[in-house]
Amino acid sequence: MAQKVIHTLVDDIDGSEASQTVLFALDGKSYEIDLNDPHAEELREALAPYLGAARKTGGGRAVVRRIGTTKPAEDSGAIRVWARENGYEVSDRGRVPATIREAYEKAKAA
Repeated sequence: MAQKVIHTLVDDIDGSEASQTVLFALDGKSYEIDLNDPHAEELREALAPYLGAARKTGGGRAVVRRIGTTKPAEDSGAIRVWARENGYEVSDRGRVPATIREAYEKAKAA
């Protein structure tokens, strides 16, 4: 039997279809949020005054993952399905916890 699995990136603010994952850091902690284009622009506009006055540190580069350029569908959708089938509790939205990602990768490699 053939299966066709469709994964959709969901905007973490309003639940609409997201178009990108935005990575940022604050107070030494890194964050990742899935957003549609208008919400991503709102976030960038809100941070612009602070970024304009801030000093850059490290050699990091800004990363924006857009649908189709990486594998966010596998990273979120397939991991969520696998996690639920293997007794893990995982939310329908937001970032999949690192412990679940690691368990998924170990199981996939085995």
